[in-house]
Amino acid sequence: MGLARLAALHGVAMTHSPSTGVTVPVPETTVVSVLAALGVDASTPEAVRAALAAADAAAADRLLPATVVLWLPEPGSPVALPHGTRVRVRLEDGGTREWREPRDGASAGTVPPAASPGAPDPVPVVRDAVAQAVAHPDAATAAPPTGRGESPGTAASPGAPGPVPVVRDAVAQAVANPEAATAATPTGRGESPGTAASPGAPDPGPAVRDVVAQAVANPDAAAAAPAGDAAGRPAGPGLGPAEGPAPRTPAAGFRPSAGAAALPDGWAQLPPGVHRLDVYTVDGRTARATLVVAPEAVAQPQGRAHGFLVQLYSLLSARSWGMGDLGDLAELASWAGRALGAGFVQVNPLHAAVPGAPTDPSPYRPSSRRFPDPVHLRIEDVPEYAYVTGQDRVRLDALVEKAAGLRTSVLDKGALIDRDAVWELKLQALELVLRVPPGPGRRAEYCDFLAAQGQALDDHATWCAFAEVYGSDWHAWPAGLRDPRSTETGRARRELMDRVDFHCRLAWLTDEQLAAASRAAHDAGMGVGIVHDLAVGVHPGGADAWAQQDAFAGGMSIGAPPDAFNARGQDWGLPPWRPDVLATSAYAPYRGLLRGLLRHAGALRLDHVMGLFRLWWVPAGAEPTQGTYVRYDAEAMLAVLVLEAHRAGAVVIGEDLGTVEPGVREALSRRGVLGTSVLWFERDWSGTGRPLAPEGWREGCVATATTHDLPSTAARLTGEHVALRHRLGLLTRPLEQERTDDSAEVAEWLAYLARLGLLPEGAGTEEGGIRAVYRFLRRTPARMVGVWLPDAVGDRRPQNLPGTWDQYPNWRLPVADADGRPLTLEDLAASPRLHGLMDVFRASEPEGEEPRTGTPGARPA
Repeated sequence: MGLARLAALHGVAMTHSPSTGVTVPVPETTVVSVLAALGVDASTPEAVRAALAAADAAAADRLLPATVVLWLPEPGSPVALPHGTRVRVRLEDGGTREWREPRDGASAGTVPPAASPGAPDPVPVVRDAVAQAVAHPDAATAAPPTGRGESPGTAASPGAPGPVPVVRDAVAQAVANPEAATAATPTGRGESPGTAASPGAPDPGPAVRDVVAQAVANPDAAAAAPAGDAAGRPAGPGLGPAEGPAPRTPAAGFRPSAGAAALPDGWAQLPPGVHRLDVYTVDGRTARATLVVAPEAVAQPQGRAHGFLVQLYSLLSARSWGMGDLGDLAELASWAGRALGAGFVQVNPLHAAVPGAPTDPSPYRPSSRRFPDPVHLRIEDVPEYAYVTGQDRVRLDALVEKAAGLRTSVLDKGALIDRDAVWELKLQALELVLRVPPGPGRRAEYCDFLAAQGQALDDHATWCAFAEVYGSDWHAWPAGLRDPRSTETGRARRELMDRVDFHCRLAWLTDEQLAAASRAAHDAGMGVGIVHDLAVGVHPGGADAWAQQDAFAGGMSIGAPPDAFNARGQDWGLPPWRPDVLATSAYAPYRGLLRGLLRHAGALRLDHVMGLFRLWWVPAGAEPTQGTYVRYDAEAMLAVLVLEAHRAGAVVIGEDLGTVEPGVREALSRRGVLGTSVLWFERDWSGTGRPLAPEGWREGCVATATTHDLPSTAARLTGEHVALRHRLGLLTRPLEQERTDDSAEVAEWLAYLARLGLLPEGAGTEEGGIRAVYRFLRRTPARMVGVWLPDAVGDRRPQNLPGTWDQYPNWRLPVADADGRPLTLEDLAASPRLHGLMDVFRASEPEGEEPRTGTPGARPA
């Protein structure tokens, strides 16, 4: 039981449920390893007892959780605090807000003098004396002190001891001179001019003066208070039950008392942001936490929108250097917005990859999620390109010719996209282009970029420079360079400063072209614009894992537990963030990541959005089946996400496919995060099991027919995806059984589409079936409908086939037609088949749908 309780305290699961009614225990060795990665020793029974004792002691003293979340515009306090607690918020812009939590019937606004931090709570007899003195001021000011302090005008409640003379002194003077009492402010020792003790008398102390001052400022509340404190708790020293450590309570469930509801609320006046919260109770306890103030939900698309989903590397144009680039993205967005009425273009993650030979082509296993990969640069669009002269121009032109050869090999000769070959040419070209000094204005823009990105960019560029010398896995670097803050690292950085600056400039140039693509989308009337994708994690040897080592759990990898589709589970080889370090750092790594991605995004898609709530951790060397779930502070993670998206004016989309914990989709929906709904998975699972009627689909989603990990619609309709998996030995059942079941599923869907009148071409044409699928998606209430770009031209090849490595060319295929012939962006724009599909969205608007009106430059409200 001890280990189970310790695991629960740290959000580590002892069991998991792969399906309804099935519970699987987690090996104790896994739990011990995961706790160790969180900095908790559970290796022996003695260590477990010690860790539990430390946790219990910390909980007993805790006034606040590590992070407090306030959702605007919910009224009242987001966390239960003892009555009379002084609240101070240090805003992220440097300002300060301060108030006192209301006692029953008291104002929730800014308070008169507050007790000095750390000052003790006056005992109930003091409050009794104050209340009676305010109720009978004449008696209080006329009564001389007696030996024990009993004064007819300030008699204690029956049975209660009388106040000491210094208390009566303070009470009497405050009642006689209320202006001075309420104007007094505490000093370092608590001396308050308005409540000074009689000459020669001892100081009553700041806590006593605080109660006196508040009572004088609010005599009705003080006089009405019963014996005991002003909140009505029984008299006596110490804390009542209501003053103990309070669990975090969401703002949505909190309602202030009747007396406070109509009065100013300090919480409601706070601006959105990540602030520092300090609280001081009347009994002298203090606590500090991160306070995240966020709007109640993120922006939503303006009306309904349709757009393309595309893997950017696969979209080559006549100008590409062997793979799609940011120039192609800008062209696609401009054409799709203006000619097709599209509202968005969603791309794969453009994160910086880990360099190598070969480089891992997966965009979901990057070196850094914070900074984009310069392999996506359109070299000719770099301003300095035009000013390259002399022999450098000769060499540059030769590189352009080689790039044309790469492009031709992919488009005309059946070659795969070779990212490494593309980068080798682009790197040589950039070395030449960046010899051209930028003009004064460009130099100033670059300096602004450096200042804005700060330490994060310096670390990223340093890792890139070190990787050129020592290799792309920092674990194999010289020992002194494995620490980004070591003396050795600082020295090596200075020695390689030219290369560090070079990589900083690459980040700047890529950021500029991302901005240009975003402008092109909005200038074309897209209501959403470019949808960027956030991978779930980073490569363990990459830049982020090196620069933020303390934020990642060493010796752990994230993945997925066994399920109906994968009995062995999955290990993705990506280190997880430590939830405790995120909390203590005020979510700085997470906030920086989001801000970087949202700089030029109309929307942000989060891969495996369930990771905001929990992730499956697999200890190094263990099988994925031996992992366990570790929980994150989902409310804080969501609040930071909503806050940063709100600041950017961006829509947020969560990839919530597969096994989703109960309540997750509802929590995301409350905050305006759109889900992802794929046609083939949408069935009436709680009833008939048949295809879900379009009106039964959720509104808050991106509706689509497929994703990069699934078969294209053409492959699904023709059964080609079953044949492909059979050729690669990936089927787990006999081929004929797979074909029979797959054909039955497709036939059921086509029959349903025909009954709805969405298949006028008949069931015999693949192209008509694809149009019918998208007619169906358009009939759903989904806020966004995503068209998989390969679907528009009948491409039957998946971009990624899960479960394969070198058996299939994952992430290396260009967009192609039904015969597998690669197509350029120019070919796509002229494709009758593509325009035939997009006519589905240009038809008369379905009932209840407003026509799309795109305003150039518009942002979501």
